[in-house]
Amino acid sequence: MVTPWVAPFPVRTARKRRFDRTLRFLRGDRALPQLIRFALVGGFSNLAYVLLFFAMYGVGPLVANVAGSAVSTVIANELHRQLTFQAADRVGWFTAQWEGGGLALLGLGITTAGLAALGVWAPGLGDTVQALAVLAITAAVGGMRFLALRGWVF
Repeated sequence: MVTPWVAPFPVRTARKRRFDRTLRFLRGDRALPQLIRFALVGGFSNLAYVLLFFAMYGVGPLVANVAGSAVSTVIANELHRQLTFQAADRVGWFTAQWEGGGLALLGLGITTAGLAALGVWAPGLGDTVQALAVLAITAAVGGMRFLALRGWVF
């Protein structure tokens, strides 16, 4: 009877140790792992926004935008409370929604003002440049939101 080949024990152990170390790092309370989790939660909540927006577009784009924004913000706030900042034992659901939602509204105001300023100061910009400007503004607002949630809210 032929026995199946098995990888040498030290190789499997080293791989498992590396995997365990990576998981411990990603679950840690330092800034970089939290920033990684923050970005992943942001991506997930943006996906929820897009899906809800498309699902509700038949009602009208304004309603779809408001519903998508509201639902994705609630999802993001809860995931930030539980996963990103691991603050479920320190911060209640309502508090997280109130404070995180306020920061999201502030961010929406900043990005809207940035677009309005672009329209006044550089009215001839193309769609691509405006989209890149929105991405840059959104990234800056996201970074400020991360710092606010990390140091102040959670």
